[in-house]
Amino acid sequence: MTTNNNNHLSHFLRPEAIKAEGLSVSSNSQARIHYRLGKVYFDKADLLSAERCFLENLPMWTNPQDIFFIFKVLGFLVRIASEMLDAEKTERYVDEIEKLLEQVRSSAPQYLSAEFYYNQGIVQSYRSGLEQALTTFELAAQKAREEKSNEVLAKATHAMAMTSLNLKDLRSALTHLDQLALTLKELHKSYLDGTYHLLRANVYSELNEHQLAIKHYQESQKVLVEKGCWNLYGKILLGEGIIYKKTGEFNRAIFYFEMAQKSINPLVFKKLATQLENEIADVRGSNIDLVLDMTNRMIYEKNLGPIDFKHRFILLEILYLLIQNLGRYFNKEDLAKAIWKDEYNPLIHDKLIYTSVSRLRKLIEPKRNSRSYIIRGQNGYTFNPRRKVRLHRDNEIDKKTNTYGIELSSPV
Repeated sequence: MTTNNNNHLSHFLRPEAIKAEGLSVSSNSQARIHYRLGKVYFDKADLLSAERCFLENLPMWTNPQDIFFIFKVLGFLVRIASEMLDAEKTERYVDEIEKLLEQVRSSAPQYLSAEFYYNQGIVQSYRSGLEQALTTFELAAQKAREEKSNEVLAKATHAMAMTSLNLKDLRSALTHLDQLALTLKELHKSYLDGTYHLLRANVYSELNEHQLAIKHYQESQKVLVEKGCWNLYGKILLGEGIIYKKTGEFNRAIFYFEMAQKSINPLVFKKLATQLENEIADVRGSNIDLVLDMTNRMIYEKNLGPIDFKHRFILLEILYLLIQNLGRYFNKEDLAKAIWKDEYNPLIHDKLIYTSVSRLRKLIEPKRNSRSYIIRGQNGYTFNPRRKVRLHRDNEIDKKTNTYGIELSSPV
């Protein structure tokens, strides 16, 4: 059904079809029609057709008069290449944007507008220069206010929120999102509305505000479904699955991850497919006794559920040390060096070690005064090798592929 609709729409929007109806089409109009067709394919998650359409569209624009349309087209191509994990294409498109930015700066200063600085910030975020990108986005927002351009203001504010999230400055991310919400009330851009809720949900997920995150994932899905946009559906399901993983509902998390897998073409949405595979591998197995999440400083015990260790740094470090070295006993000297980075002194460390292990046991043991996880023997402390435990690490695919800021959900 979707393919037939796309084919019909493709025919309707193509310049030759319009000419067949007896209408005249200027060169610029043809470029705009072709551009809109690429956006339709992009929204419908047909990234291969979108890529082909944008590549055909690129030479239709005149530089520098149409420079910002050229930036938009290259922006779509960057996002598609990144999602397909095609590093060579991604770098080539980013290089092209950088050359155009420099060309405008040196020979067409009349185009140094809010839109220009927004694109400059996007490129800086691609290159992982997040602090520099944030400053440039702030400049873009300032110029957008001067130019009374709410659309560019919304895009720049969205970018500031996303960059703050990547920098783990979550409170600043929420402040920018509050500002974005005010701008969107006047703008009425449904795709931006949808990505706003998705980004806010991702921030709440990092803050472990689970109910708020779920609420905004669902709101994002509602807005995008009403728009008929499906390219972010799998990412929304991924986010919801991560929430249920964080709350220890592993079977429910698996359900969402598998639903996301079924909603995408894994040969096209390669980045998302890899993230889903990693998450499923991380969660798989309902017989796990304890999951240690060092990134978010959380423990998930199968009977107790999630346990927050954010302000219990020493206890988390002790547990991490024991789990990383299953079967090995750590005596007082070992613990003093590994945890407190100090030479063992019985007057200082004996009480510290005893108190810390006692507090740790009270937190993670499902039964009071039990010793099912941390065992003490003649040679010191060890983690019970009969307990099934897993170390969770966040999905690092974006960092490994140097694609900070490149998301299908970020405005072009």
